[in-house]
Amino acid sequence: MRNKAVKSSVRTSAKKFVALAQKKTVSEAEVALKDMIKKLDTASRKGIIKKNAASRKKSRMQRLFNSIKTAQ
Repeated sequence: MRNKAVKSSVRTSAKKFVALAQKKTVSEAEVALKDMIKKLDTASRKGIIKKNAASRKKSRMQRLFNSIKTAQ
C-alpha cells in the first residue's frame, strides 16, 4: 500500500510540473521540479522505482524546464 501511495505522488508531482511548464510559469515550475526530483530520489532510494527510471524521468523533466527557461 505504501509503495502505491509513493508512486501515485510521483506521478502527480510530474503532472503538476508538466502543467506548469506548458503554462510557461518558470518560477512555479522550478519549485514543482525540485519537489518532483525529491520524490523521485526518495522512491528510488527505497527501491519503489528503479534507479535508472528515476534518472531518466529527472533528465527529461530537466530538459523540459531548460527549454521553457531559455524561451523567455
